Amino acid sequence: MFSNLIQFIVILAVMTALVAVVGKWLAHVFTSPHHALPERWTYRLLGISPDEAMSWSRYGLALLLSNAAMMLLGYLILRVQGFLPFDALGRDSQTPDLAFNTAASFITNTNWQAYSGESSLSNFSQMAAITFLMTVGAATGLVAAGAFMRGLGRKSGGDIGNFWVDITRVIYRVLLPLCFFMALVYVWQGMPQTLGADAWVTTLEGAHQQLILGPVASFETIKHIGTNGGGFFGMNAAHPFENPTPLTNTLHMLSMLLIPSALTYTFGLMIARRRQGWAFFAAFLVMFVGFLALVYNAEQSGNPFFAQAGVDQRVSADHPGGNMEGKEMRFGIAQTSMFATVTTAATTGSVDSMHDSFTPLGGLVPIAQMMLNNVFGGEGVGLINLITYAILTVFLVGMMIGRTPEFLGKKIEAREMKYVMLAVLAHPFSILGFTALAAVVPATMESLANMGPHGFSEVLYAYTSGTANNGSAFAGFNANTPFLNTTIGFAMLIGRFLTLLPMLAVAGCLAAKKSVPESAATLSTSNLTFVCLLVFVNLVVGGLTFLPALALGPIVEHLHMLGGTLF
Repeated sequence: MFSNLIQFIVILAVMTALVAVVGKWLAHVFTSPHHALPERWTYRLLGISPDEAMSWSRYGLALLLSNAAMMLLGYLILRVQGFLPFDALGRDSQTPDLAFNTAASFITNTNWQAYSGESSLSNFSQMAAITFLMTVGAATGLVAAGAFMRGLGRKSGGDIGNFWVDITRVIYRVLLPLCFFMALVYVWQGMPQTLGADAWVTTLEGAHQQLILGPVASFETIKHIGTNGGGFFGMNAAHPFENPTPLTNTLHMLSMLLIPSALTYTFGLMIARRRQGWAFFAAFLVMFVGFLALVYNAEQSGNPFFAQAGVDQRVSADHPGGNMEGKEMRFGIAQTSMFATVTTAATTGSVDSMHDSFTPLGGLVPIAQMMLNNVFGGEGVGLINLITYAILTVFLVGMMIGRTPEFLGKKIEAREMKYVMLAVLAHPFSILGFTALAAVVPATMESLANMGPHGFSEVLYAYTSGTANNGSAFAGFNANTPFLNTTIGFAMLIGRFLTLLPMLAVAGCLAAKKSVPESAATLSTSNLTFVCLLVFVNLVVGGLTFLPALALGPIVEHLHMLGGTLF
């Protein structure tokens, strides 16, 4: 138990130590007046002016249209894969509904996979469609955060930057260098990196076995650094080629947390209020540690129903104890619990265990974190979502004391709150609406591996994962049907753009406002009191919104488990 605690502390300490370093680097990327030579070549190729200042509407339109074009390109590659060269195994093209789901998934930084990578995609598709979309999808979230922070930091003015400059810089200066370095580390640790499609080996029993290969190391780097999560193989990070050692497992977790945590420091620098950045980091960390403690305790305690059946779940020299169903012995309860918490906190979706096999409370944690969608959160959007709730917190406090709310020296008025509430309500609308629709469609029953509360949890998890742009799955749930591919695809698009674009509008509105001087009645948003308020509002609003759905799934499962009934 003590050694497990040390693992948690070390990982969180390394992450915290990197916050200031990476945060300064990102701030420089977003504010530097100079353009590197490859960047200038790219501007010339695209025919854009790097000096153009964009309003929030023009910035958002450029973001939306570029993402639509790249999604269409990914869709076309997946649809004609069977006619393309470079696939010695001759894999077929994806169906229209599956290709739509896949393209929507990877452009929205969701990376939900209704297919198994090694049997569905060629190495060319893995690189030209999937890795490409993972890169630009992650870059889009990050540049949106940069524009959002730039808007909040403006004293007065209508622009929030230039989308084309931001996305070019993020790709060249952040994602490519980090991914190149990490790919070398992963190859050193034993991950394959080859254009070969497969290899035949002789097992210890003398049988011949085909091993699927490909550019796995480069795929894994953007998968985690970009908080993407799609697996080269169907088993994702539980596959030894994607996650060969405990060191790679740890590096995966640090990669997922690297940029979302550092953006809090970037935010503090860009608005010239470092304490504000640390306050947001503290809010992230408090919620994260609370969820980690819950899932670890639930999995380490095991299932009392199994104990009644005579299954030994105690810690021993031969067994790590607890609920080891669906988990890797080489990682154990501690690293598995940490990985599950990290991947759903950072909305990455990578898994090194089967979440479907977690205890009810253990499975509730990934669902709850995705429903909140701002416990660190995905690349860029996690910070935006937390600030959404910060503005909501300021508004609620202002209304209670009869004072016009202020945030970072700008008055929060009706127009901003309409955009904020659109972003807040789009999330539960998509999750609960699509889940309710799927629950009454007869074809959904055919996709479930379980009935009852756990079957409902599988459906709820799928739409929560899609809307939160996470991409992990409970497994045991066949989502590759026309209805589920289409509806989950739309859930991904709603969760991405109906939460992102309204907050860009908020940034544009606040950028155009003049700052007002602080007074004795101004609510400080960078002290411990506000951190506690922010966490409280986050959990209460999120909890009340989703409580009925959780009560039909994980909570009922937990009560039945305590009563000795297994679903």
